[in-house]
Amino acid sequence: MTGLTHLDAAGAARMVDVSAKPETARTATAEGRILLSVEALAAIRAGSVKKGDVLAVARVAGIMAAKKTAELIPLCHPLPIAAVSLDLVLEEGAIRCTAEVTTRYSTGIEMEAMTAVSVALLTIYDMAKALDRGMRIEGVRLLAKSGGRSGDWRAA
Repeated sequence: MTGLTHLDAAGAARMVDVSAKPETARTATAEGRILLSVEALAAIRAGSVKKGDVLAVARVAGIMAAKKTAELIPLCHPLPIAAVSLDLVLEEGAIRCTAEVTTRYSTGIEMEAMTAVSVALLTIYDMAKALDRGMRIEGVRLLAKSGGRSGDWRAA
């Protein structure tokens, strides 16, 4: 009907059949950041946020989220994730999150990388919201992917 991969001939949503695609090594890297007040950033840096170690909890939350992506995003395939790394860097007025996720499978892993970043940033918000309810998450995007039929891609 439409030529869209997640719709059948009648236009109904469907999960794409990837069973005939070869398994290849695949990696995706995503990033995003959360803008926050000087006070909230200082408390996170000092480890004085009442809820605990914000960066450690956010890192674990992001890793766990990557593993749960198929439960959160409709029509996403559950993937055998080989590795997830999640880095949080304190910048002036922000915390930047970068996640890299790898697998060997027959479909891409971009959604897992972006989910990891999104949930890590949401966790920072949750843990620090008593200090700054005006925090803003922005710029969640795919930076790069490798593997699969479409090959390598890198954001400009």
